[in-house]
Formats: sequence, structure tokens, C-alpha cells
Amino acid sequence: MKLVFPTLAYKEKAMEFINEFYEYDSEINGVGALHWFLKESTYEAWLEKVLADIDIANVEADRVPALTYFFVREEDDRILGMINLRLALNDFLRTEGGHIGYSIRPTERRKGYGSRMLQEALKVYDWLSIGQVLLSCSCENPASAGVIQNCGGVLLDEFYSETFQENIQKYAIYRKEQPV
Repeated sequence: MKLVFPTLAYKEKAMEFINEFYEYDSEINGVGALHWFLKESTYEAWLEKVLADIDIANVEADRVPALTYFFVREEDDRILGMINLRLALNDFLRTEGGHIGYSIRPTERRKGYGSRMLQEALKVYDWLSIGQVLLSCSCENPASAGVIQNCGGVLLDEFYSETFQENIQKYAIYRKEQPV
């Protein structure tokens, strides 16, 4: 498995990935708004947004720079998941959202892919020398909490979010590894 930066070559696979969430009536999170763009715009417009998210000098005032990746199984080039890595935090992300949003497609859950994807993504934060990575998940999502805990997540807080209208768990993963 590997993290792959989205390109036009993944258009059909990305559409198939998102359609599986609808097919299984599964909540969609951590996809960098891909589902919205596929409904309201185009995949190509989403790719422009993904590129704009990494243009640190020109990120919109209400946003933060971010990287979005597909998590791809190399044997069949199937998108197993997606992960959005925020390179900075604003007040909302610091208190409720965190650095990372991620998702595993419904038919590939409970196979350890979430933990593997998160472990790969944490290497990016090592390269950026970000020693504390914040993540949050719904208290109603023990699978996501398990992924975070499998990667060293320490529960910092549990609170009710007016924004999400649910109880949230906030975790920190403390990184010691730094690139040489």
C-alpha cells in the first residue's frame, strides 16, 4: 500500500471509491470534499482545489494548507482510503477538527488499512517536524478511535461539538521520529 497524490489518471477509481459510500449508505469524511465536487462540480475542479490547498502563499484566509492523498493497494491500484493532512491549524481545527481527516471505503474496513494509512501519513508530519499531531473522531465511531489509538493516540478530551452535533474525542499522537 502507498499514498498517492491525486491525478487525472485516478478519476474513474475516485468516482468508484465515493460511489461505494453511497451504495453502502456510509457517512463520508476525510475525503477533502471529493464527494461534494463530484455532485456539484467536476473531478477536475476538485484536482484544482487539491493543488490550491498546497499553495501555502495563497491559501484562502479561512482555510489552512493541506495535502490530500489516496491510499492505494499496489497489486490492483485500488483506492482503499483517502487522507487529508492539514499542515497548520486554525482555531476550529485546533479545538475540534485536528490535523488529519481520513476514510476507508466500506468494503475494505476492519482489515487494518486505516492504521497502515495513518502510519504512512504520520511520516509527513515527521518530515515537517510537527511533534504533536491532533486528531478527532465521533464518540460513536470506535473504529476510528481504534485506528488513532493503534498509532499511539492519547485521548486529550471528550466534549460535545455544536458544529458536528455530537460528542467528539480529541487525541494527540506525539512524534519522536525526525528525518535525518
